[in-house]
Amino acid sequence: MIIVLKRGLDKKTIEDFSTSLKKKYNVEVNQWQGVNETVLGLIGDTTAIDIGTINAQDVVYSVRRVQEPYKKANRKFHPDDTVITLSNGTKIGDGSLTLMAGPCSVESAEQVTEIAKAVKVSGANVLRGGAFKPRTSPYSFQGLKAEGLELLLKAKEETGLPIVTEIMSESDIDLFKDVDIIQVGARNMQNFTLLKKLGKLDKPILLKRGLCATIEEWLMSAEYIMAEGNEKVILCERGIRTYEKYTRNTLDLSAIPIVKSLSHLPVVVDPSHATGMNWLVEPLAMAAVACGADGLIIEVHNDPPHALCDGAQSLTPEEFDSVVKKVNKIKSAL
Repeated sequence: MIIVLKRGLDKKTIEDFSTSLKKKYNVEVNQWQGVNETVLGLIGDTTAIDIGTINAQDVVYSVRRVQEPYKKANRKFHPDDTVITLSNGTKIGDGSLTLMAGPCSVESAEQVTEIAKAVKVSGANVLRGGAFKPRTSPYSFQGLKAEGLELLLKAKEETGLPIVTEIMSESDIDLFKDVDIIQVGARNMQNFTLLKKLGKLDKPILLKRGLCATIEEWLMSAEYIMAEGNEKVILCERGIRTYEKYTRNTLDLSAIPIVKSLSHLPVVVDPSHATGMNWLVEPLAMAAVACGADGLIIEVHNDPPHALCDGAQSLTPEEFDSVVKKVNKIKSAL
């Protein structure tokens, strides 16, 4: 249930009304203070609450029920876009275009630092790189793990770029204390134990959509994180599994405007994993920006043919530079 309060109320009046709702109806009351109005979101069993009674209160402007099971991620509860600020001042969700770029997998200090410097020159705001790699085959390269995290942090020191990298297990959370954005991969989107643990952190979480997840399931996974107190969630559309076999996945561009209408959380798009083909990254990155994406996360490697992981979908630094120029033109046109 959502209650929009009348304008001009003082803080004590709002707090007293919120407290009375908690006590009378045994619900959690979330308060959102917007530019022009104050919204109270009632979370819990609201079926027995009479809307007419609430609407009759002097402090209430309007009241309505919410049918969606996700509350904290719901735009109805939080009309303004969520904006997440990183250590270098980069803002995600403020109307600008955030560019995250780097290798699928960290392979060496020289490799990740060289790529970091190159993508920064092209305009990247965030360095991406995999230290822990979930692979379909147990015989594939699994990443450098803790050593890979250290190499990412060294690249951050040299370039000033904040880093985003994937976590696979709750037991590794302590290793990620200096990581700027923790990524939850598609395979872990419904690892609810992990999501709850990440919800205890005061750190942005990049939540990738599961391979076969519906939009509602994706938002419910975000809700798991937010329900624990961490509302710094970034949603990442990275393609879903369909009957089409030509591409690695099918990029669901329609999810961008849909999710942005349903939720206040920023949305970034991963055209690299969506297609699995480097020549498709550019057109789909451009399309994603045109559809309203808040950012892109793109794989870049200085020697794709010899990459230890996903070389076929990786751009060279020169190709990434070309993509950046084109997506920036589209963003400017919008």
